[in-house]
Amino acid sequence: MNVIQRMTVAILAMTVNAMNMAYAVEITVLHEQHEQHEQHEQHEQHEQHEQHEQHEEHEEHEEHEEHEEHEEHEEHEEHEEHEEHEEHEEHEEQTVKLSTQQLAMAGIVVAEVRPQRLSAEISAPGEVVQNAYATSKVTPRIPAQVLERHARLGDKVQLAEPLVSLTSVEMAAAQGDLLVATREWQRVSKLGQPVVSEKRFVQARVSYQQAKSRVSAYGMSEQQLAEFLRSRDPAKANGRFQLLATQPGTVLADRFIVGELIQPGTTLYTISNESLLWVEAKLTPLEAQWVRVGSVATVRTSGRTFTGRVVQVHHALDRATRTLGVRIELANIDDQLHAGLFVQVSIHSIKSTHGLFVPLNAVLRSADGDWQVFVEKQAGEFAPVEVALLQTIGNMAQISGVEAGTRLVTNGAFFVQSELAKAGFEVHNH
Repeated sequence: MNVIQRMTVAILAMTVNAMNMAYAVEITVLHEQHEQHEQHEQHEQHEQHEQHEQHEEHEEHEEHEEHEEHEEHEEHEEHEEHEEHEEHEEHEEQTVKLSTQQLAMAGIVVAEVRPQRLSAEISAPGEVVQNAYATSKVTPRIPAQVLERHARLGDKVQLAEPLVSLTSVEMAAAQGDLLVATREWQRVSKLGQPVVSEKRFVQARVSYQQAKSRVSAYGMSEQQLAEFLRSRDPAKANGRFQLLATQPGTVLADRFIVGELIQPGTTLYTISNESLLWVEAKLTPLEAQWVRVGSVATVRTSGRTFTGRVVQVHHALDRATRTLGVRIELANIDDQLHAGLFVQVSIHSIKSTHGLFVPLNAVLRSADGDWQVFVEKQAGEFAPVEVALLQTIGNMAQISGVEAGTRLVTNGAFFVQSELAKAGFEVHNH
């Protein structure tokens, strides 16, 4: 083998060795990458496993805490129920004993509670107004001038009592015509029909009647007219006359001054009999359907109470308030009510309720806020009993929680409650 061949063989051998070394290096790198990849996957699986275990441990811990809280809550509720039960038993066992002197001093009244039927009450605001059927206005019928005032605002006047003196030109003319017609009629009637013609007789009589009616229509009363005709004095045909009270009552208005010229129809006086007044109450249409004429109504104002009856129920809604008016008539005892006064109205409806009713002041709030009454255990000894307050009707309360026939305090319950509280305070101090 020559030198060139030997060199060629050497080069080939070196190339093969280099290729083998490169392949071995590549195999080694791939193997290392594969091992790193497996280690990374194993690490991720390990972390996921640890997270899953931590999550399960956290859930078990929360369930354990919830379970413990639930058990503590149940134990707390049982404890509270037990305490309430003990307090309730202690409350039921509490009684107060009063002496005969205390019972008399406090006005304690004990009565059996029995079922009864009461009419429900409808409450509404109201206003006192004048009784229009017992009110009148005094007005002139012809133009006249005020000469003298005889009655003033607030005066009590009687029927036909003079109120004001007026003078009028038209009245003067009518009075003069009446005097002329009266004399003619007296002359003709004295002569009689056989002497005078029938026409003259009738004319004289008609003229007299018309003149008399005209003076009366202008405002002269029958008494004034009779006195005027008896006098037969032409000087009295001066147009002077008086307006009289057309009813007994109180002067509520006198809007004029002496010397003022008054036109026909102007109200000089308003007179009203205030012994009977009206109260106008406003009800919704739903409430008004339970009210009838004759229903009893209670009117309250400034601590005073009045009783009346419904006399009218309106049939048209008020356009502004969309309510129905109910008119109540009541006696104005001692003149305590006046028109314009706002009041509170309670009307007994035709809708009634059957149940156990006691006076409203017999039901009191206990220390824990519940309603209670005081039941008589024996003479002079009382115990609080919890009841349910179903509704109130006027000064009566419908209750449940006691049996019919139970004897309980219907008046003076507050005194009994005070004595019971005092007794409990003394026990705790000891």
